[in-house]
Amino acid sequence: MLKIQVNTGENIERALKRYKQKFNRTGTRRELQVRKQYAKPSVVRRAEIQKAEYVQGLKDAEQI
Repeated sequence: MLKIQVNTGENIERALKRYKQKFNRTGTRRELQVRKQYAKPSVVRRAEIQKAEYVQGLKDAEQI
């Protein structure tokens, strides 16, 4: 659970902005999206392999 202390005299808008930044930095949103739907281990592994192939292709193209 994320906690943000609102300092005395601090604008609530600023505190909300700090909360959003912390929320994005911790990866909570990404984790929620992943947990929203179950993915079989074989599907996860296939996606990882495809991503690795894509990144490797980009690196190879950059070296040419």
